[in-house]
Amino acid sequence: MWRRKPPLQTVGSDPDYRFTLANERTFLAWVRTGLALLAGAVALASLVHDFGPRAVRISITAFLLVLSLTVTVGAYLRWDRTERALREKRSLPTDQLPRIMVAGVAIVVAGAAALIFLAETGR
Repeated sequence: MWRRKPPLQTVGSDPDYRFTLANERTFLAWVRTGLALLAGAVALASLVHDFGPRAVRISITAFLLVLSLTVTVGAYLRWDRTERALREKRSLPTDQLPRIMVAGVAIVVAGAAALIFLAETGR
């Protein structure tokens, strides 16, 4: 079962506000990335109906939606872990989110390349 974490304000002590604000800016940058992925999914699903095979477009759209959700949820988890580490004066935790993002974008690029190739060859 999930253990509830104590409220953030009750953990450790307040860090230098600059670190908290930097952590928040990083969180917001990840959220913007998630929104950009969502916008790409919406654009692909609604604006390019005649571009390549429908199954490939739907697959890329679904993958973009999953990646968007993963990045957005991961952004919050990353922010929370980092903020708790700052408050407890611990080393910052390592994070898988950049690796997930790079792998996801590489898959989307490969899918988009396949989509363009298939659209240009008339399949």
